[in-house]
Amino acid sequence: MSTAINDLVLVHIDGKPGFYARIEDVSPDVKPGWWRVKLLVLTVPLEIYTWILEEAQINGTPFTMGGTPIRMEKVVSPLARESVPQPQSLEPPLDEPPDKGKGAKVVSLLDRKKDK
Repeated sequence: MSTAINDLVLVHIDGKPGFYARIEDVSPDVKPGWWRVKLLVLTVPLEIYTWILEEAQINGTPFTMGGTPIRMEKVVSPLARESVPQPQSLEPPLDEPPDKGKGAKVVSLLDRKKDK
């Protein structure tokens, strides 16, 4: 899975989750085949790190910094996973009534405010 600008990553340090970051920029380094990766580290306060990495390292291949194992893992939102269309049949399954799973009510927060 390719990682790109604006993607969220979970940075593992020494085999354990360390911090989340958003990739702000990726630009070529002076050394061929290497990239300057600017990370917005989602901590309090926010920090900016710039790491010089190979493309494989940006996409999840482990590497070390000062002898410490590091790995970046792209984070995919659960909402993005849900939005992938699933093949659906036009006919309901024979063992389920046609309305099963339907009828869930969406409640507007604005409407709730008006009722009070």
